[in-house]
Amino acid sequence: MSVKPEAASALFAGPFALATLSAPEGAAFPALVTPDAQVIDLRDALDDAGLSVRDLLNDWEAVLPRLSALAGAGAPRRAPLADFRVHAPVEPRQVFQSGANYRQHVIDLHVAHRAPGDDRPEEERRAEAAEIMDRRAAEDLPYVFIGLPSAITGPYDDVVLPTWAEKPDWELELAAVIGRPAHQVSVEEALDHVAGYTIANDLTDRATVFRRDMPQIGTDWLRSKNAPGFTPLGPWIVPAASVADPGDLRLTLKLNGETMQDESTQDMLFSVARMVSYASRTARLLPGDLVLTGSPAGNGMHWGRLLRDGDVMDASITGLGAQRTRCVAEVAR
Repeated sequence: MSVKPEAASALFAGPFALATLSAPEGAAFPALVTPDAQVIDLRDALDDAGLSVRDLLNDWEAVLPRLSALAGAGAPRRAPLADFRVHAPVEPRQVFQSGANYRQHVIDLHVAHRAPGDDRPEEERRAEAAEIMDRRAAEDLPYVFIGLPSAITGPYDDVVLPTWAEKPDWELELAAVIGRPAHQVSVEEALDHVAGYTIANDLTDRATVFRRDMPQIGTDWLRSKNAPGFTPLGPWIVPAASVADPGDLRLTLKLNGETMQDESTQDMLFSVARMVSYASRTARLLPGDLVLTGSPAGNGMHWGRLLRDGDVMDASITGLGAQRTRCVAEVAR
């Protein structure tokens, strides 16, 4: 059973957000959600029975004014959000993930992932990580890799911890949602291709990040990050116009009520615009695609406390709402 969201006076910033919802035993549908927890079924409002959130993002510039009008007074019939199940807000074709994009987080991981035989004092290894961060920022080289859409789950769904995952960890992240195709766009143009923002928790099994059998090959993101349900997403897509500054948002993750991550996006080495621009140098970003922007300090490796059966994670980002997920151990076969 999924852990349900708590009631709130305002679910997100701005006049509306996009969601994918379903009634009990019903099919998922695209919805406009208002901050007072009311829902408009966009299939009816836009007269398109087969509509999806990704369809809306495919025509974002044209559809945005219509959504704004629907959110206003006198809009179509509304229903309470509490009557519906909340799914991940979009099914992306591509997921671009980012590593080592928060200064303090990288320093902490550098210290936690001590290489065999590295007996240097912690202060020396922290200083080394700081130098690496300075060099990376100066060279403008974000670290971007590919995730699988099949790892995405809803913002209130249970997360199954695989039996093979020895060190499952949390990674709260700001995710940019693409609204216009982007290929080889400049930093200055990049945010024009972002429709909005949502919350992602990019779970990682720290034990399988590095290949022990082939250390020279480096990281193994397929194994460590892409188990089914390892990317809780949502609950909403908040339009970019409602997010004053993506470079000044607070990310907070609590584990069983105890704050573990609490940091501002100001600590990012590379801004959202730089991340989107960098990813577009090689790939063609498509409407509905996600660009995850890295996770701040405060992961389980830092605290010496990894995820286990029964844990509940509460994650929030300024103006984007909150997600709550419960960890469930996989039943051995």
